[in-house]
Amino acid sequence: MKKIKENIILGVKGFIMGIANIIPGVSGGTLALTLGIYERFIGAISHFFSNLKENIKFLLPIAIGLCLAILSMSRVIDYSYEHFPIPTTLFFVGLVIGGIPMLYHKVKGKKEGKQISSWIILLMTFSLVIVMAFADQLFGTTAKVNLSGLDLWGYIILFFVGMIAAATMVIPGVSGSLVLMLLGYYYPILKVVKSLTKFENLGENIMIAGIFGVGVLVGIVLISKIIEFLLKKFETKTYYGVLGFIFASILAIPISTYNEVENLVFSVPQILIGIIFMAIGGLIAYKLGDE
Repeated sequence: MKKIKENIILGVKGFIMGIANIIPGVSGGTLALTLGIYERFIGAISHFFSNLKENIKFLLPIAIGLCLAILSMSRVIDYSYEHFPIPTTLFFVGLVIGGIPMLYHKVKGKKEGKQISSWIILLMTFSLVIVMAFADQLFGTTAKVNLSGLDLWGYIILFFVGMIAAATMVIPGVSGSLVLMLLGYYYPILKVVKSLTKFENLGENIMIAGIFGVGVLVGIVLISKIIEFLLKKFETKTYYGVLGFIFASILAIPISTYNEVENLVFSVPQILIGIIFMAIGGLIAYKLGDE
């Protein structure tokens, strides 16, 4: 019974990570951290074959939850952002805020935390996410990508785009969806996922999703090894960098919504409901982070 409960909890955490990876500005890596599974997630991927049975037991429920979220929630998220943008945004802000106490305990009282270099790292990572949030205004929009009728070179590019997106999905505070949007691949990939859920144009869409998915897997493995190395050698400084990402995400998520949602209207009911949803999100992250 205990194992079933653990698997359900991991599945729920994977589901939340999957939803986060759909939404530009929200980081799946951030939510993995705030939900308390980040280090184990990174370690299981980096040393997948070292302890194969245990790693599969841990990663499988997360992967199932993540895939279910991407397949089932794409249209729901679109609808939520279109009709309830402020409550939806504040819910994810709450998920990020709810995990901060757990992260704070990881650096509390550490000697390296008093060093100026740790605070410089925090400032650098904070600034990176804020710049990314304003990337559209700073650098302009990217040309639209068409995934129909790709040639060999197009599939090779798609593979590397998957690697880049995966790397940013794993790094806390950096949104893989936002990076895909800057590269021009976000809406084309989302369209492929939606078509798959409707069983439309299956041959081509499975090929596109498969190549992109392999790129994602390779990218996750590579970046996981780098992050694991940083956590082993420079744990406190790495967490200060992560805290910079986290604090910036609290601002970057609303900025992203403001940039992406057309005709955004601020009304008292939406803001009040949003505050309630933010509190719910915070409570969910805080409780799941302890599990």
